[in-house]
Amino acid sequence: MAFEPRTVADNRRARYDYHLDDTFDAGIVLVGSEVKSLRGGRASIQDAYAAEQDGEIWLINCHIPEYHGANRFNHEPRRQRKLLLKHKEIDKLIGALKRGGVTLVPLSIYFNERGRAKVKIALARGKKLHDKRETEKARDWDREKHRLLRTKSRE
Repeated sequence: MAFEPRTVADNRRARYDYHLDDTFDAGIVLVGSEVKSLRGGRASIQDAYAAEQDGEIWLINCHIPEYHGANRFNHEPRRQRKLLLKHKEIDKLIGALKRGGVTLVPLSIYFNERGRAKVKIALARGKKLHDKRETEKARDWDREKHRLLRTKSRE
């Protein structure tokens, strides 16, 4: 039986707005109340992005709401969080960011088989309006094709 990682937050809009190139799985530095809030399935990465600061990669603008059981020991919901990657991966990401034309977009936050919170990030290039229309057209055609095949198989 294979392990299925439990997704907490998913950025579905990223696949629509960006061409996704390389993806990386990064650990994330959290405090206890943030982990509790994530285990409750509460987080949002819709407006989040990752950036380089002092040779490290940071997750910025990710919203993890306060955990009510933590009272005065709670965390700040939109604080910057450090991402944990290997040195080779960090160098590759920083090099791509410095060349320009790309951004680091978080795709999802999930718990792996060991119960650790991870962030899937991708190097992404922004889509133009005509690219978005093309994506939408292809998605609509796939939906229609599956609908037609389903009705054919019932006959």
